[in-house]
Formats: sequence, structure tokens, C-alpha cells
Amino acid sequence: MPSAGRPATGSTGRPGVPSSPPAGGPSRPTPGTMRAPSSPSRARTRELTQAVRMGSKTSLRPPKLEPGQRVALVAPAGPLLERDDLQRGVELCRALGYEPVLGRHADRHEGYLAGTDRERLDDLNAALRDPAVAAVWCLRGGYGMTRILDGVDFAALAARPKAVIGFSDVTALLNAIVARAGVVAFHGPMARSQLTPFSRFHFDRVLTLPGAAGRLGRVAPPADVLVPEAARIVPLIPGVADGPLVGGNCTLVQCLVGTPYLPDLDGALLVLEDVDEDLYRVDRMLSHFRLAGVLRRLAGVVVGRFTGMRRGGGDGATGFDRVLLSYLEPLGIPVALGFPVGHVDDQWTLPLGVRARLDATAGELELLEPAVR
Repeated sequence: MPSAGRPATGSTGRPGVPSSPPAGGPSRPTPGTMRAPSSPSRARTRELTQAVRMGSKTSLRPPKLEPGQRVALVAPAGPLLERDDLQRGVELCRALGYEPVLGRHADRHEGYLAGTDRERLDDLNAALRDPAVAAVWCLRGGYGMTRILDGVDFAALAARPKAVIGFSDVTALLNAIVARAGVVAFHGPMARSQLTPFSRFHFDRVLTLPGAAGRLGRVAPPADVLVPEAARIVPLIPGVADGPLVGGNCTLVQCLVGTPYLPDLDGALLVLEDVDEDLYRVDRMLSHFRLAGVLRRLAGVVVGRFTGMRRGGGDGATGFDRVLLSYLEPLGIPVALGFPVGHVDDQWTLPLGVRARLDATAGELELLEPAVR
């Protein structure tokens, strides 16, 4: 992930958390409004929270998305960078048949954050608690999710499961949802994305159909065009393994190691992707995973796209595949590289917490369970 730089200090004395909003910002489309949340049964909340704390690997599935339902658009991390980002999110939501409901502070801009910690957290929790909201769709990643992770109302989500969608910095939220609420979370396009037919097909397939999605598709190259090396799925360590999907952005997964927000990794399929990282930094992340005991617990590794990876002049012949093999080959678990996951136009929507099968030999991933009900 790109460096965020030195945090600015606002009048509150906390980095990046000014006490008053600045003037200006992008024009705001007319949003819907969130209803005041009704409190779930206390007994039901205690029951679900206890089930999660007992380490159950059975994830709760949210209801499938249906046309006309209300979908909250929130920015819990970095701010929107382009003037039409918010409008694009609203239009995409409507094009898919849903009614967009904007978070009150979705268009805020506080340095590299989309508003103060309190504003971003309030928007997210309001969406999680609102019984009229069927799903929560994040507008952008960037940085900021880990600043508010310990304030998320996971109990409300466990009591009334709903789909939460995003990737990149939102990886922290998605994995925390699986770990703390026991609810399936969705690693997929942002609401401001321009969905390609490939991305929309997999988005709909996972979020609107109650059956298991089965084998996920590959990106089809144009006719008579050689598939570029960066777009190929490469089997690094052959084999087949089943397990629940966890992970996402490599930097954010590393941030969760040693916290209560990383799901149980025993027998899991770890998904990894990243953007604009130096090869040596990715090497260091994998080293951290090994030293923390993360890697030896896995059933397999699904490596997505590490878009824009930089190599220094002193890297020599060292390549990404060699770095991966140096950590994963001794484990003897299946690993394949190049899946359509991450900062790419054509991407899968992956339900974290759902069991899948990785066939590293064939370069295929199959969802074995429904993601929604």
C-alpha cells in the first residue's frame, strides 16, 4: 500500500481528526435517509456473540440482495478523490436495481481520511444498525479503517446479518466481520467502480443467488491475442485444498496479525493481493506471517494481483514467484498466482468465511457453499 505520510494533527490533538469540517468538497447527490435503528433482541445478540467467541467456524449468511432494496454507500477509510466519485457510486447502485442511501459524511475530506474517526464510524454503524438497509457498500479504500475498527458494532451485524462489500483498506473491516460477528463478508468492487461485465457477473452471482456459486470464471482475453504474463494464473505449488476464504489486501492482513480481528486461520485458504508495493516489502510481510505462525496453519494460498509491484535495482534475478516459493514451498500446501482479485478492472467478488476449493494445479477456485440465503 502507498505510504500515507505523516498524520496531520487537528485541534482535537488526535492525528487526522479535526474538530470542525472544512468548507467545500464535491457536490452531493440527493441521498435517501437511514432509519433510526431498532434494537435487536438482547438474548439473540448474546447468543450470537457467544457463538462467535466460542470459535465457531460456521459463518452466518446475509439475505440475498433483491431489486429495490436499500444499499448504504459509506466511506469508512480514505476520501473520494474525484468530483464525480459519489455520483458514480449512486448511479452504479441504481443501475444494479438498488436504492442508494448515502452516509451523512460520505463526501467529507479530512486530509487522507473521509472525515473524522467519529464521523466515519457513525456512518458505518448507522448503516449496520438500520433495519431498512439490506447491504453496506464501501465507496473507497485508501487508509483509515483500522483507526475505527474497535468501535464497529459487530453485535448489531451478528443479530441482523447484511452484506458488507469492498476491498483494499476495507480488508480490515471484512475480516473483522468474519472474526467478530461470524458473518460472511464480501471482498469485491467498490461502489464507485465502473463494473466490467466480468466483475458484474461475479458480483451478481455471489450476492443475488442463494446457491453455491461453484467454479469462478477466468478473464477471457480478446480473440487471437496472447494472454499477457501478468494476466495468467500460474500454479506455483500443485495440489487441491478446501477451506474457508480469509484475507484480501496483504498489507491489511498483516496489520490484523496479533489482533482479535483476524479470523481463525486453521485450515483456511488465504487470499492475498496488493498494489504499488516494493518487492522487498512484500517479502517482509510474508516473513512476518511466517514468524507469527500464520503460514503453517493454512490449507492453501490464493494469490491475486500485486498490481504495480516495484523492483529495486539491487533485486537482481529475484522475482515475486521466487519470494512466494521461499516461504510457501516448505509447507507443501497448494498455491496459485494471478487470480482476478485486487486492484484490477476484472475482479471476482469473494465471500470471506465461505468454504472454497483451490485447485492450484488447474488454476481454479470453486465456491462450495452459498454466500447468501
